[in-house]
Amino acid sequence: MSVPFQGSAPAAARVVARAPLRETVYRAVWRWHFYAGLICLPFLFLLAATGALYLFKAEIDATVFSHRTVVTASGDPVGPDRLVYNAMQAVPDGVPVSYTEPSSPTGSALVTMTVNGEKTLVFLDPYRGHVLDALPAAQEFSGVVRRLHSLTLFGPAANLVVEIVAGFAVILVVTGTYLWWPRGQGGEGAGGVVTLRATPRRRVWWRDLHAVTGLLGGGGLLFLALTGLPWSGWWGQEVRAWSNAAGLGQPHRLWADKPVSTVPMRAVLNEPGWTMQDAPVPRSEPRPAPAIGLDRAAAILRDMGMPAGFELALPIGETGVYAAAAYPRDVTAQRMVSLDQYTGRPLVDVRFGEIGPVGQAIQLGIGLHKGELLGRANQLAMLAFCLATILLSVTAGVMWWKRRPAGRLGVPPLPRDRRVRAGVTGLVLGLGALFPLTGLAILALIGLDLGARVLIRPRALRPAAHAS
Repeated sequence: MSVPFQGSAPAAARVVARAPLRETVYRAVWRWHFYAGLICLPFLFLLAATGALYLFKAEIDATVFSHRTVVTASGDPVGPDRLVYNAMQAVPDGVPVSYTEPSSPTGSALVTMTVNGEKTLVFLDPYRGHVLDALPAAQEFSGVVRRLHSLTLFGPAANLVVEIVAGFAVILVVTGTYLWWPRGQGGEGAGGVVTLRATPRRRVWWRDLHAVTGLLGGGGLLFLALTGLPWSGWWGQEVRAWSNAAGLGQPHRLWADKPVSTVPMRAVLNEPGWTMQDAPVPRSEPRPAPAIGLDRAAAILRDMGMPAGFELALPIGETGVYAAAAYPRDVTAQRMVSLDQYTGRPLVDVRFGEIGPVGQAIQLGIGLHKGELLGRANQLAMLAFCLATILLSVTAGVMWWKRRPAGRLGVPPLPRDRRVRAGVTGLVLGLGALFPLTGLAILALIGLDLGARVLIRPRALRPAAHAS
């Protein structure tokens, strides 16, 4: 007695045919996942580690560097003019460029000076006027961490690498999701979906830990990559220019019929905000009267309701303005104001609600990225994503080390089916096209891969040719 097949013979044949195809696609995706990781992992580790530190900038400043950031509240504060004068005495060869109000009753004031074109930070007790510390901005801890995070510590061009890495991070998450996706496996094959197999001595344990960590933290890595892109050197600048030109970012109407300079806000303020980086600094109308002074300018801003901790740039030249910006942890309270240096009249007053929808969305994303928008929960969630990214980097490195052949890079084998190779490569290129610098890097990888195969193939054929 014969036992019938479940389904028709042609259907069974199609099932058998699909298995090799699925394996071929898997290998093609795995190969691109490997290449993306090879490029990204050292940078992702650095970005995640520095990002985790920067999330706790306020806490680090208030503990490790409390000698210059924390004071005892006592009596009435000293005026900004006096604080700037004291800073000038401490750095006699410096020129004051901005004053930053204390962000809390026990916070220090900050005066930024320029010395031979480089910035020096002078921290002062706002109640007694004493200088607490003075150091080059390039040596301040959180500033170093931030420049490491953006790679600008290694020069302006290095920031472009962040954009390439962010684009490859998107590819890593997409290809990693495909590699993780359960394909009907059961029993021992279910490991790596939500469980770990074997022990840390075995490569499969590291593979499963990598996969499960990717499942839990992949979405966070994707979020961090996308919300970090606006600060990248090329993509971020292009998106800002497009959104401003389309009226979806910088509110041009606030500058209508007002005299402006050719100087962008980022040249006079340390934190003008992403949307307002390229906004022109307004101009004061020259008058025979003297400038109102820093004390009066700060008092006007307080009366206008500027959030505590605002930065106030001093006017430069007879047409300069008192430019102020406040970027508190509550993103929706962000504000930028420019005052006429002779009258104190607000020339431009930009609140968060007045910038365009693209600008708002990106600045909200940046606030979440920095752990500032939703209090401690936001901070801890971003920390978890950073730690997951570090773990993904470590497990990927260990897996590669355990599986690599001696003396070789250990690139996953090339699928034989050219259509599958072309299809997967086309999808990867499509993702890369969203981030042009990443797309160029992908094209370079394809060229190197083809070149390596051309060089290796003749060597592989030589023994066979000799034997014949």
